[in-house]
Amino acid sequence: MITCHSEYGAIQSLWIKSAEAAFTNQDTLHNQWEDLNYLDEPNFEQAKIEYEDFVNHFEHEGLKLHHFGVDEEVMIDSIYCRDAAIATDHGMIICNMGKGARINEPAAQKMAYEMAGIPILGEIRTPGTLEGGDVAWLDEKSLAVGHTYRTNHSGIKQLKALLEPHDISVIVAEMPHYKGQSDVFHLMSVLSPVDHDLAVVYSPLMPISFRNELLDRGFGLVEVPDEEFESMGCNVLATAPRQCLMVAGNDITASRMRAAGCEVTTYDGAEISVKGGGGPTCLTRPMQREI
Repeated sequence: MITCHSEYGAIQSLWIKSAEAAFTNQDTLHNQWEDLNYLDEPNFEQAKIEYEDFVNHFEHEGLKLHHFGVDEEVMIDSIYCRDAAIATDHGMIICNMGKGARINEPAAQKMAYEMAGIPILGEIRTPGTLEGGDVAWLDEKSLAVGHTYRTNHSGIKQLKALLEPHDISVIVAEMPHYKGQSDVFHLMSVLSPVDHDLAVVYSPLMPISFRNELLDRGFGLVEVPDEEFESMGCNVLATAPRQCLMVAGNDITASRMRAAGCEVTTYDGAEISVKGGGGPTCLTRPMQREI
């Protein structure tokens, strides 16, 4: 079965935006990183090297790789291309960003999808906000969405209106304040489904009701330790069931994943992931997967 409604099926098609296209040059990084709350200024040349290694994990026979191009209307955060849209079997849902500096990204992606002949199911409109990092498919008919500082109740209401006519249930996770409005804190900061019955989670910041929902659905939970949460130990991209890609350096989490039957591959993401707070799920917009 080929579907967009999965976080763990074998990826068949994928959209990405390269470090070169997003970061442009060192001057652009120098001018933007502080305003966008990066931990430090990324090094442009090293970022390109890291990104080339990252993309090599997807360049295999049969996978359709699509690239977002350079766009002067967006900022360096556009490298984290998951956030501006949600893929469904009925078309793309174009988001409305909760981070003001990223407000132009959805329109840029919409244009790219339309040029590629990909239908648009709908758009989230102001006052609604919704970001792709706040949504995760639990199965083909169940989409989890986090209520965060980036995704508000109006955005969630609009999301439900788009999906419920297609017999898709939207499960809301009321997320904690954590570090506040300026921080990058999405549902997928604490949840990465890697198989139909396995998820990598950071339980201390997970709502009790939502964590219980996962357990009731039969998910086993790989727990990320405290010391690996900030280094994005919970940000894991499944390229196929239990075939996982994650930022290097989260050795305890990787060991626990392997004990749960996962094959784990890592990449050096100091420039493209750690400084901007965006791991492999953030760097990719998977479309179709085989389950």
